[in-house]
Amino acid sequence: MSALKPKSSERDLYASEPSTGGIGVVGMIALVIAGLFVGREVFVPVALAILLSFVLAPLIRLLQKLRVPRVLAVIGVVLVAFAGITALATVMATQVTQLAGDLPRYQLTMREKVQSLRGSAAGSSALERAADVLQDLGKELDRPQTDAGRLANPLAPSAAPATETKPIPVEVRQPDPGALQTLGAFITPLIHPLATTGIVVIFVIFILLQREDLRNRLIRLAGSHDLQKTTAALDDAAGRLSKLFLTQLVLNAAFGVVIGVGLYFIGVPSPVLWGILAAILRFVPYIGAFISAAFPLALAAAVDPGWSMLLMTAALFIVMEPVAGHVVEPLVYGHSTGLSPVAVVVAATFWTWLWGPIGLVLATPLTVCLVVLGRHVERLEFLDVMLGDRPALSPPEIFYQRMLAGDPAEAADVAEEFLKERSLSVYYDEVALAGLRLARADALRGVLDEARLERMRGTVEELVDDLSDHPDLEPASGRTVDPEAAAAVDASAEGLGTADLPVLAPDDLDPRFTGETPILCIAGQSPVDEAAALMLAQLLTKHGLNARVEGAASLSVQSISRLEAADTAVVCLSFLDAGSPAHMRYAVRRLRRKMPQVKIVLGCWVADVTAAESLREAARADLVASTLRAATALCIELARRDTIGSSQAVTTASAA
Repeated sequence: MSALKPKSSERDLYASEPSTGGIGVVGMIALVIAGLFVGREVFVPVALAILLSFVLAPLIRLLQKLRVPRVLAVIGVVLVAFAGITALATVMATQVTQLAGDLPRYQLTMREKVQSLRGSAAGSSALERAADVLQDLGKELDRPQTDAGRLANPLAPSAAPATETKPIPVEVRQPDPGALQTLGAFITPLIHPLATTGIVVIFVIFILLQREDLRNRLIRLAGSHDLQKTTAALDDAAGRLSKLFLTQLVLNAAFGVVIGVGLYFIGVPSPVLWGILAAILRFVPYIGAFISAAFPLALAAAVDPGWSMLLMTAALFIVMEPVAGHVVEPLVYGHSTGLSPVAVVVAATFWTWLWGPIGLVLATPLTVCLVVLGRHVERLEFLDVMLGDRPALSPPEIFYQRMLAGDPAEAADVAEEFLKERSLSVYYDEVALAGLRLARADALRGVLDEARLERMRGTVEELVDDLSDHPDLEPASGRTVDPEAAAAVDASAEGLGTADLPVLAPDDLDPRFTGETPILCIAGQSPVDEAAALMLAQLLTKHGLNARVEGAASLSVQSISRLEAADTAVVCLSFLDAGSPAHMRYAVRRLRRKMPQVKIVLGCWVADVTAAESLREAARADLVASTLRAATALCIELARRDTIGSSQAVTTASAA
């Protein structure tokens, strides 16, 4: 036995391989973060240039359509853009200078307001006494050491008074600065912003001029094995980012204009400064608008002797921010910008720690860039999973997980959000049925036992009961806000509806379909087949056809004789597994012997329609359907009074 055991050195090597790989990944991440921190003087201008290139690219394309040479279009747009930025910076500097000069005039107003608050506050005398005690304590601490020593030992004899010597005043004067020193003192604070601006301008120009070359290099890094797909993905990503950032810039600028105009009419000093600051800080998620509101609120409290200016300023921000964030932005952006709330907070924290205030402003745009690249470049998909707002699992996988967890209530909530934009049959076919296929695949692999499959069937039954109030019709104009439901809607076929599937009235039915349960839905093999049969029976009921469901045990030799066949006109067999044609054939044969007069519809819930038709021929069923909607259409055609027995009608329904 000992000869079969690896040597200790080999065991240590094997055990250390995973940890070595993990240490390597952590080390690489730490190296990248350190590089971003150390090289922030270069990376910050590059990041600004990339974001500005996305904003300016549509304008350059517009000029190129007007036959303007590309070089002239790039240089002209960049110069105009930076001229506007410089003008805004100049206006802000002027406003700040003017405000700094006016601040001493507002100190008296603030003192009076503080005194009034102190006078009206409950228990103000106690607060004042506490403030006096703290003030006396501060004076004692600031007293010279000799006085402190005497206070510490008041019984000690005092030293003999010494002759006081007056200190000789000494005055140090700096020589008058020369012209070069004055010029240096003026230019030094401007060197860093001017250098950063110059680097940004150069990067923007070269990025816009070499856009195709940079795209080709990124394609090479992302993977050149499928040029068409990668090129289309990157072009789509660039277009989406350009539209997003340009729209965000316009919306934030409009928000700043509204805030500035509102503060002007309210009477708050320097309204232009606060409007520009509100537009800039609104790029900061969640807290940007509140930070921009703090300064004008404090100034309004200092300027107005009363409280009306402060209240009107607060009302302006309280009204405008929700309107912009919850009304205008969803209409313009759609569901969202594509970032999860946690990712936004984490990105803001990370980039602020890394690059300071400029990182806080750039956090959301940079994270949006990473998420869009992750959605379009396969090697960067982990960025979309980590930072995006789309669910990490596909809609069928989420449905399967909810059924495994025995949570029909949460699945029903997501389904009701889905039904705001799609029909019930689309949800069952695109989400629920696909999730049941996953369960059937796991059962065939042996990872799901019969008990868990039975619990899943019970959970699906509860879900179907929860959705019993929803008709199987195209929904009216509605929009879901749930991320999971939105992902399911995006993944579903928009053209699949049920507007062409009528709801049959009793007068429209053939006499054979007017019984209590003329349609019998039978599970093929497993409990998940019965779950699919439950959904089919509900859809049939929605369209005026009564149906009942039987489990897979009813197809056994002992049980099939007990099936009620008097009022049955159609039998729908439900199979999620296409790999057992023999079982389908024997099930159809037994049903033929028991009910020779009924039509047998083979519900083979597989994605391949051709494979389903082959299975029908092998099982010798009358009709076949690969989706619940197709099976419902077949049953509707069979139940119509004017089409019963018409082979042409049945063929048409089968083709549907």
